[in-house]
Amino acid sequence: MAVVLHYFKGRGRAECIRWMLAAANVEYKEKFYEQKEDYDKLVKSGDLLFGQVPMLEIDGMKLVQTRAILCYIAEKYNLYGSDLKERAYINMYTEGVADLNSMILSYFFLSESEQEKQRNLMKERALNRYFPVYSKALEGKDFLVGDKLSMADVYLLDVILSLEEFHPDVLQNFANLQAFKKRISEIPTIKKFLQPGSKKKPMADEVYISTVKKLVFG
Repeated sequence: MAVVLHYFKGRGRAECIRWMLAAANVEYKEKFYEQKEDYDKLVKSGDLLFGQVPMLEIDGMKLVQTRAILCYIAEKYNLYGSDLKERAYINMYTEGVADLNSMILSYFFLSESEQEKQRNLMKERALNRYFPVYSKALEGKDFLVGDKLSMADVYLLDVILSLEEFHPDVLQNFANLQAFKKRISEIPTIKKFLQPGSKKKPMADEVYISTVKKLVFG
């Protein structure tokens, strides 16, 4: 049974799911929604428990809610630690990355004046709240939790690269994170995802933003 990711043709809340599927080396198809009638039909179908995408069809299920999807992929493909304690730390680190990512995602739907404030706030929060935590967690270690790749590592790399598109120097004072970025980017499945022609999506443009506004907000 094919794995299918339902979303708009852009990053948004589905990009971290694409990263996880890539890290797990899962082949999948994408169903993009670009016309309001198609999106409304999906909403009215009842497949979206809370009336919103992303949705992932996998193992006979139609999963919604981004972090629930991430946890399912992590559990299924051994990206969720070795025991309950490791899983708790993976969840904490993942939630922190998700908080930072939410700031990036909302940026594109703000006014120009608000975007400038948001851009600065992203950097301030990354430098003073989030990156110090991840840098400390990586002291003397290759991965955030335990001795193998986890959901938290994959999501962190995703957000680091996204943030660098706004602030290329954001890692300059975090040697551990610089090394982490290089190391995780060289993992074969992730390296493949970072190559041209993969399902990795570019930064949101006006077409993506207008499509989401039209489909979701009418």
